[in-house]
Amino acid sequence: MMKSLPMQIAMKWMTTNAFKQKQKTDKQFGFMSAQCHLSFAMPLNFQFLLGINTHMLSSTKVTLPVIIIFLMLLGACQASSGGKGSAANKAKDATPTINLEVSSAKVDSAAHFLTKDLIVSQKNMAAPYLFVSAKASIDEKGQGELLIPLVAIDTPAWLSVKHPHLTQFFTYQVDLPDSQLKNLLKQQMALVDVVDPQKRRKSASHISYVQTAKVLDQLYTQGANDADEYQHYGALINSSATQFSIWAPTATRVEIKLYDSNKQPIEGGQVSLTEDKNTGIWRGLSVRAPQGTYYRYQMSVYHPQTLQNEKVWVTDPYSLSLSTNSLYSQVVDLSHQSTKPKGWDEQMVATLDSPEQLILYETHIRDFSASDKTLSDPSQAGKYAAFSQAHSDSINHLKALREAGLNTVHLLPTYDITTVDELPANLIKLTDSIASICQRYSQLSLCTAGHDASQSLENVLSSFEPSTAKAQAVIEQIRALDPYNWGYDPYHYTVPEGSYALNPEGLSRLVEFRQMVLRLHQLGFRVIMDVVYNHTFAAGLHPKSVLDKVVPGYYHRLNPVTGAIEQSTCCDNTASEHRMMAKLMLDSLIVWSRDYKIDGFRFDLMGHQPKDLMLEARAEVQKVDPDTYFYGEGWNFGEVANNAQFVQATQSELAGTEIGTFTDRLRDAIRGGSSFVSGNDIRVGQGLGNGLVTAPNELHNAQNREQMMQEYLLSLDQARIGLAGNLAIFPIENAQGENVFGRDIDYGGAPTGYALDPADTVNYVSKHDNQTLWDNNQYRIASELSTGQRVRMQILSLAYPMLAQGIPFIHMGSELLRSKSFLRDSYDFGDWFNKVDFSKQSNNYNVGLPPADKDQANWDVIGKILSQNEGRDNVNAQHIEFAFERFRELLAIRSSTPLFSLQTADQIIRRTKFLNTGPEQTLGLIVMSIDDPYSRDLDPNIEQMIVIFNNNIETQTFDFSDAGKFTLHPVLKRSQDPHMKNVVTSTNSFTVPGLTVAVFVR
Repeated sequence: MMKSLPMQIAMKWMTTNAFKQKQKTDKQFGFMSAQCHLSFAMPLNFQFLLGINTHMLSSTKVTLPVIIIFLMLLGACQASSGGKGSAANKAKDATPTINLEVSSAKVDSAAHFLTKDLIVSQKNMAAPYLFVSAKASIDEKGQGELLIPLVAIDTPAWLSVKHPHLTQFFTYQVDLPDSQLKNLLKQQMALVDVVDPQKRRKSASHISYVQTAKVLDQLYTQGANDADEYQHYGALINSSATQFSIWAPTATRVEIKLYDSNKQPIEGGQVSLTEDKNTGIWRGLSVRAPQGTYYRYQMSVYHPQTLQNEKVWVTDPYSLSLSTNSLYSQVVDLSHQSTKPKGWDEQMVATLDSPEQLILYETHIRDFSASDKTLSDPSQAGKYAAFSQAHSDSINHLKALREAGLNTVHLLPTYDITTVDELPANLIKLTDSIASICQRYSQLSLCTAGHDASQSLENVLSSFEPSTAKAQAVIEQIRALDPYNWGYDPYHYTVPEGSYALNPEGLSRLVEFRQMVLRLHQLGFRVIMDVVYNHTFAAGLHPKSVLDKVVPGYYHRLNPVTGAIEQSTCCDNTASEHRMMAKLMLDSLIVWSRDYKIDGFRFDLMGHQPKDLMLEARAEVQKVDPDTYFYGEGWNFGEVANNAQFVQATQSELAGTEIGTFTDRLRDAIRGGSSFVSGNDIRVGQGLGNGLVTAPNELHNAQNREQMMQEYLLSLDQARIGLAGNLAIFPIENAQGENVFGRDIDYGGAPTGYALDPADTVNYVSKHDNQTLWDNNQYRIASELSTGQRVRMQILSLAYPMLAQGIPFIHMGSELLRSKSFLRDSYDFGDWFNKVDFSKQSNNYNVGLPPADKDQANWDVIGKILSQNEGRDNVNAQHIEFAFERFRELLAIRSSTPLFSLQTADQIIRRTKFLNTGPEQTLGLIVMSIDDPYSRDLDPNIEQMIVIFNNNIETQTFDFSDAGKFTLHPVLKRSQDPHMKNVVTSTNSFTVPGLTVAVFVR
């Protein structure tokens, strides 16, 4: 029913002027008058006014005189309540409590404050209100100070674009001034469905706690000069004082506490910070905080995990230096000479013409030197300092690889991590005696097992029969106490890890890290850093939580319904789609690039981050390092899969950007099977590199031969596309004789070819994850194959990424037949399983059954394999040296010509083609031709190359009409591989021995 004009005017007056007058007299919305029993929540709603609700007002014949009488009563109520300065208000809290009965309410965290005027909820609420409690009493007592009515509206069109995972949620409108909203965001908030809202005693049937990250972004980061433009977070040393800045818009109080080198409070070193209401940044100055001063923040903030107001101690998320074990942040100026090793400012960094020229060598800092017996100072084992050795086995190995053509060292995470104690006295090392260990940790069963107390732990582990689980049981006991972890457990993103430093305290770790980078640059390497901005080790009030204490519920991606932090990565997922998490990542990357001279970055689980952010990050880093290279794991899974929350930085989405992604297509074709199967499912999944069809193991038989043949032919086509840079539009004849493109070759329902530029693709067959290449092969190789054949399979497998278009990636030690004794995931299993022997005496194979944690289901099949192989899987020093020299040849071949590092998709398509394809192909042979015609000359010494991968056990001959015009590549002519003597080039054919790659040039 339409209201009369006077009625409309009166209601408008009630919902604006009267409300504004009420707002002037109360500190907050929702003041409830004790005398009149009238409560206000928001304009446009009168559900608590004398039992009259808005529906009644709109549908009942309420006359103008009635409304005028009501307004007079309202004025009387205001007068009787005394207003702002009344004695009554002085005697009690100015904001009386609103009580809701909540004992039977359903509870979730499925409400989202998306913009200043829009809240969405999974629940379609009949009477939706925003319930606010400054005292955080909603959950226990159903108490708050504000009950703000919301208006249900149609879902706006933009919601499905910006927040596709919330498209099915219900939308509600709210109208609050920015200043009021910012204040409410510091308090506990829930969307409640009120039962019979016109009653004085109200109850809630549903409570949805409100997730606020999106509206925080709108309020504080969408202006031209607000929180995400600010450039001085952390501690900034000025000429007269040090300024501390932290973004904490939901905090109600922030203080800085200063400490001396002994971590004792500094007199006068407590500073209350002041909030800039426009930006949410808290700032404070201290003249008592020079370089080297330690500090922590103390904050008062509501935390959605505990549903309580908390007072927390926290280190600085923008820390640039830390105390031992990261208990305190430290004031530092990274341009100060005390933070730099000698020669830092004068160092030169090797340059490349294009990212396709990169050859990546994945290195774990501890693995590099922990087992090196030739260090001049044994205390440097597993440390940054080991890279400054002059002639250790590990350094000599790097030098030999550099001489052959390796140009880039990829360091596994080196930022501050959580899981390794930085106090050496607390750690258990393999070189420690049993007596020393048991003096500190007598509770270990190792201490009551009757071992000779004078023996080292390493000797005790070596004494165990390797076919048993004894070694892994010991390692399982001590792994939380040893100095080992891969480092995918971030604590502080922009400080070097202290456990790799000889002195983890303060500035020393910065200098030692820089010395390592300087040394690698001096050796001629570029340095890549592995970064993990997709998760943190801890959140909530955990002692090692940082971000989630500073702005609780903001920096991490929450489940849209439960509000729990998503953990699809492994740990507490961060939300880099939120602007200030993105800014933290951007600012951190710039520090590593500018101040530590890191030449590129590998992003862990990059697919959990937005594509736009990755492009922005690269552009920002390129401002300080124009030839930086970004690459990472573009896997598509978890709560963000298939662009569920934003366009992800995944393999397919990054095509054409020249941000590289690891390709699992070539990897699986060569390695075989899946990385996540166990038992016989591993052994049955042979690949091209370990005998699929060409040397089948006992699980391949007449019953599954046809299936294996189809898998084999598909793997060959996948490998060919991989060798062509994994290009989506690379033309090829498939196994069925059809002319198709790379994108048409199937890979588990997805396209094999997805790249649009060779720099999009990082080719590999082994990295730190999953079984090493050697262990993977032993799982699958037929038991009758000899040791020599197994070694050749290893090198042939490595030849695929080394000779493919795109960027090759090599796992440290794979050139030495590195084994982790079948261990699938060695992230925290110590030096025993992760050992790399650069003296080339051992490859660390069969040193005990792998830890039960993820491999117990494989113990039986491992036992059978070891028994059936009868020692043919055991290598000696000669085998390791042979593998190393063959790998150096691959490095030299790739580095000898730009034809293996073509820079565009067009170059690859025009110059590369595959022979021996289609239904009549000779099994076991991949034949690749790369042309360099004079009209488009890239290498004046080569007109054409033929590369033949012979995966057969036996020698194969391939007919080629111009074969007589080719010769073996000069590097292979000099090879000490006896098989190279059996490579034959005749007038019309090439002959290549089994398990050999041969490169011919003309």
